[in-house]
Amino acid sequence: MNTYTDYIVEQTKKILSIDSPSGFTANAAAYVMEEYKKLGYEPQLTNKGGILVCVSEGKSGDAIILESHIDTLGAMVCDISGNGRLSLTPLGGMNPNNAEAENCRIYTRDGKIYSGTFQLKNASVHVNGKYNETTRSYDVMEVVLDEIVEKKEDVLALGILPGDIVCFDPRTVVTDSGYIKSRFLDDKLSVGILLGYAKYLKENNVTSERKIYQYITVFEEVGHGGSSSIPSDVTEVLAVDMGCVGEGLGCKETQVSICAKDSSGPFHYEVVTGLVNAAKSANLDFAVDVYPHYSSDAATTLRAGNDCRHGLIGSGVYASHGYERSHVKGVENTFGLLKAYLG
Repeated sequence: MNTYTDYIVEQTKKILSIDSPSGFTANAAAYVMEEYKKLGYEPQLTNKGGILVCVSEGKSGDAIILESHIDTLGAMVCDISGNGRLSLTPLGGMNPNNAEAENCRIYTRDGKIYSGTFQLKNASVHVNGKYNETTRSYDVMEVVLDEIVEKKEDVLALGILPGDIVCFDPRTVVTDSGYIKSRFLDDKLSVGILLGYAKYLKENNVTSERKIYQYITVFEEVGHGGSSSIPSDVTEVLAVDMGCVGEGLGCKETQVSICAKDSSGPFHYEVVTGLVNAAKSANLDFAVDVYPHYSSDAATTLRAGNDCRHGLIGSGVYASHGYERSHVKGVENTFGLLKAYLG
């Protein structure tokens, strides 16, 4: 791996280690804010808790904003059962099939942190005769606390209440062969890539053609991350999110994905064409795909009424919203496309 890839992977690992489901992102945002400052930038914290930073003044007033999000999937305590187990409601699209038997942390309002496991109710195969035929849903699953509790009052005595945030283990692994495996690569891998691109611009004194902002949003997983705080001089928004890998799609984990259309509709034709031409000119390994079940901050920015061209790129990620996997080559191709497209 080269110097910037090493930096991106290292930053991604650090950000992944900081719990940050939608609505609970302050700690992760504080870390990223400090990293921008270390690189020599002056980031601003938005009222919603996102991070906005100008990384290049550019040669023209035609500004572009690069959007990635630091919020992840997670859950919230919605009820405490009589036997001391916790019922959850999801934050974002955390699928209970993917979360079953995962270790988790419960953050109380008074600063305590408890551990537990998200399990099917009556989770012992040797006891539950309907284990295999039970459809996993939040109605039939619960958090088993790693505390000696037998009734609701025992849990309340710990300080746990409905509304407390539940965070699932990311289980981050980087293999010798270059695979990056973790929950929540969507979209912390892209936050790492944006930090790497910011580092590249600063260290090489790059003056881009256009003014470049980076925007780390904090409510993408619940649909309004990029809906506010867009500077008035921005004419183009480029979401740097995950590229989908799966049946019917061309993208691989080693590639950069250029999305032509998602569930919100087609991306701006000239932007997609410009991205494709830039990828070709830089001899990057890329794929152009259509995502049927996907939306991003770029679409949110347009829905909020911003008059911008829009596009979406990202490193290929397999098993989205589950235990996800990408590759350092996908990181490098995405980083390379930012350089080739923005100059």
